[in-house]
Amino acid sequence: MRPFRIEIPSGAIDDLKQRLARTRWPDGYAAGWERGVPVDYLRELVRYWRDDYDWRQAEARLNDLPQFITEVDGAQIHFVHRRSPEPDAIPLLLTHGWPGSFVEFADVIGPLTDPRAHGLDPAVAFHVVAPSIPGFGFSQPLRPGWEAVRIARAWSELMERLGYRRYLAQGGDAGAVISLQLGRSDPGHVLGVHVNMLLTYPPQDPSSLAELDDGDRARLDLMARFNAELSGYMTLQMNRPQTLAYALTDSPVGQLAWIVERFKDWTDSTDAPEDAVDRDQMLTNVTLYWLTASGGSSAQLYYEGAEGMRMAASGIAPPPVTVPVGVAVFPRDIYLPVRRLAERDIKTIVHWTEFDRGGHFAAMERPADFVQDVRKFARTVRDADGR
Repeated sequence: MRPFRIEIPSGAIDDLKQRLARTRWPDGYAAGWERGVPVDYLRELVRYWRDDYDWRQAEARLNDLPQFITEVDGAQIHFVHRRSPEPDAIPLLLTHGWPGSFVEFADVIGPLTDPRAHGLDPAVAFHVVAPSIPGFGFSQPLRPGWEAVRIARAWSELMERLGYRRYLAQGGDAGAVISLQLGRSDPGHVLGVHVNMLLTYPPQDPSSLAELDDGDRARLDLMARFNAELSGYMTLQMNRPQTLAYALTDSPVGQLAWIVERFKDWTDSTDAPEDAVDRDQMLTNVTLYWLTASGGSSAQLYYEGAEGMRMAASGIAPPPVTVPVGVAVFPRDIYLPVRRLAERDIKTIVHWTEFDRGGHFAAMERPADFVQDVRKFARTVRDADGR
């Protein structure tokens, strides 16, 4: 393991601004988001990205987080590792998803590691480890064969090297899949798993739907609508990620639009993503993808995990999770889990919270709620574990 600092050459920043200035714009067919990202909205966001956004300021803020690079199973892994000053802190492994990055956790690492300094009870504190998934950011590149099972094995190895014998795992999106896999594959070391996205597929027996109430059926309808209308990005990344990679790697505006649309669709926003997330933090996430040319390599994760997604959707249940599981449900997420179906598939759910605000990028949108829920789950698991 070696310490790592982000030091992007000035030439790369100049190149980004030059590309943004030379953007060739398409016609705009509508002012709304029905056909995709509106041209007028994106023009203004690109102008701000080129003229007002300060990458060096963002880079300095990210470098306040202790970062490292190591090699696990032949892959270069970048990770944040901040230890808590509290003597009884619990190790906590945070895993992002797509199109996120470790940038998602910038506002929660402080309260999680040093609650006393943030006005929180220091009795629950964490040593935080936040790796970048292979193919994302500074964990490059993603080689064939790296799907959730293999990533979970790598995370287990990473935590062992750091000397953490017992730890909690937390994640959303792909991070939830990886964290649950950790709970399956390494129950001797994983104290519990907290997720802020959980997929619950409808029962294979249609008669079982009669057991669900109207709210449960509405959540299944939301999943069906997503699969029918909004999952085109997923189909492309599951089947042709290499073709997509050329556009994302050559055009910063293409990369921006590809990610910004997800922020609009998946956050608790109304007119634009900035209603729900900080504009500069969203652009820092996008800029990280651009500067590391990881738009295409991150899309490969969908190709690698496609078979597992198809098996789950067809009703083939994964192996059971035997460690305690906590679920945080934010109402504007992609999917909203049905608790009855979740408890059918995961028998060890000990914590469930329904929030009234927030969406897919919980640590960015609702950092205080995110921190509060992880702390509550950790207290429940710690008390039950007796350690």
